Amino acid sequence: MDQLIQAIVLGMVQGLTEFLPVSSSGHLIIVPALLGWTDPFIESLAFSVMLHVATLLALLLYFQADWRRLIPAGLAAIRDRSFRGDTDRKLAWLLVASTIPAVIAGVLLNDAIETAFREPRLVAVTLVIGAAILWLADRLGSRTRQIDGVTFPIAIGIGAAQALALVPGISRSGISISAGLFAGLDREAAARFSFLMATPITAGAGLWEFRKILTGEAGVDVPLAPLALGMLASLAAGLLAIAATLRYLRTHSTGVFVLYRIVLAAVVVVAWLGLWDR
Repeated sequence: MDQLIQAIVLGMVQGLTEFLPVSSSGHLIIVPALLGWTDPFIESLAFSVMLHVATLLALLLYFQADWRRLIPAGLAAIRDRSFRGDTDRKLAWLLVASTIPAVIAGVLLNDAIETAFREPRLVAVTLVIGAAILWLADRLGSRTRQIDGVTFPIAIGIGAAQALALVPGISRSGISISAGLFAGLDREAAARFSFLMATPITAGAGLWEFRKILTGEAGVDVPLAPLALGMLASLAAGLLAIAATLRYLRTHSTGVFVLYRIVLAAVVVVAWLGLWDR
């Protein structure tokens, strides 16, 4: 029963924090550490990968109408060798361009960063760094552009910023939304571009990590019930988080996420100093 509960909780944590700008990788390190969870499966690569598959499904479901337009439009641009003034054709290739820096960084640095930064105290530091970046972006960005105002330099810049999210605590959505705000996008447009861009990145990262499972690096038995419940929780929470974030940022600043990141970092520091159980 404990394993089932832990799987559901971490599935919800993954689904929510993958799309809120607060760092899913950081939470998946911090939450088990704070709660004293040491189940080998819950901490395994296999479980983490499948939770990411669930968040990919959330992206595909939520943005299915967009991808039904964008994929044919992108292929039509290849066929005609022209965007022909079609915003969907341009957006499809902007998204392709934005993934290039993250793919390069992921292939070259993912394993090294994954090993070096999986420590709650370091995550506390990167949570605060990410909070500062998000706060500055929200205050300094002009917020005058919509998605149709994104250019190729902006898309590549957002993609390059997203590569920083390999470091737990920075947050993929947080850093890409920040980059979009710095580039002048309004908050909702920055979030929408971030989420669309996340679809190929999440798929690529999932396939990359799934390779490790196929080569036997998972190292644990995979119980089906906790896996299924964890994935369902992640899928449901992910759909909720995408909708809630887009709706919230239409009329609110990112201040609540900045504050949350700082409070969470403080909780980690308190736990590190040994005050958590006193």
